[in-house]
Amino acid sequence: MAAHHSFVSSSLRWCWCLLVSFLCVSILFVDPATAGRKVRDNAADPSAIKVGDFYYSAEAADGAIYVRGASTLEGLGAPNVWRERVWSPSPGLTDIWAPDMTTDLGRTFIHFSAGKDAAHRMYVISADSPLNSVYSGETKLALPDDQWAIDGTFFVFNGLGYMVWSGWDSNRPNAEQNLYICRMDSPSKPIGKRYIISQPREPWETEKINEGPQAIVDPAGQLHIVYSASGSWTDNYCLADLRLKKGGDPFNVWDWYKSNGCLFGSHKERMMPGWDPTQKVNGPGHHTFALPDGEVRKSPGGTNQIPFMFHAVEKGKEYSWGNRAWFTGSFVWWGGVTYKRANVPGPNEDTGASFKFFE
Repeated sequence: MAAHHSFVSSSLRWCWCLLVSFLCVSILFVDPATAGRKVRDNAADPSAIKVGDFYYSAEAADGAIYVRGASTLEGLGAPNVWRERVWSPSPGLTDIWAPDMTTDLGRTFIHFSAGKDAAHRMYVISADSPLNSVYSGETKLALPDDQWAIDGTFFVFNGLGYMVWSGWDSNRPNAEQNLYICRMDSPSKPIGKRYIISQPREPWETEKINEGPQAIVDPAGQLHIVYSASGSWTDNYCLADLRLKKGGDPFNVWDWYKSNGCLFGSHKERMMPGWDPTQKVNGPGHHTFALPDGEVRKSPGGTNQIPFMFHAVEKGKEYSWGNRAWFTGSFVWWGGVTYKRANVPGPNEDTGASFKFFE
């Protein structure tokens, strides 16, 4: 069945798609000869998009932001890659983290966090095209409540703009890193209140951290926020999923259902039942789906392997920030997966699409 980018309107077609995915499972796994391909050493927090036949990535380095361009995801790490410094900070703006790129709405936007310690906030720069030396100066996002914020990602879902980011409860600073959502009038203008959609309360979410959110829409049209759980300085780091129930309200925390464990991680006891740990890397996390133009409405469907990128540490190496590297992997949509919860408002179970991630 060919890959498609539009939402599936027919339940029969969706069921057939799931049936094909299960029948073809034996050919969906990544070829061991090409699996887990390293893209860059000493690198973290990848963000990539595909514009036409070209890939672009944003990175924080030397206190600035750089953009790379290549014809393949793997090529983004080539020694002779097309790389350009697109932004240097204003005086006093330090600790530049996790730039996130999109060309949604026809212009290139890079969101990133900056600031010392508790002063970390989200900023945005923009340009006419990804590899463009004339990026705007940074604009601080006036996120609701003006609290510590990192790892923001902008997207449009059902015609409305949103931002999801990792932040603190204003009454409990530095106690937990939660995931918040708010409406965006544009990529630079938050509106309304912020709403919590995830707290790191599960036993496998050690270090009490949820961060690195990335939005994607499954073939049935349901929104997912795949995020990094636990501390990035430990190999407990992993990817987990929040799935918005069919027709759910993105601002209602009880309309979001969380995977019952890591979907991509290196510890068996932390994995969702039926999911296996990684074999070649430790602590995979902070990923990018490299969506066309960075738009969730162009999220890939179909039953084939879909490439993505993440950072991790190769097995055999000491787990540390300095040993992180970018890797390419793949995922497939995995249908009929039930996420369960208890002692909260709303139904205790929700069944829909999830992910199988491969190195």
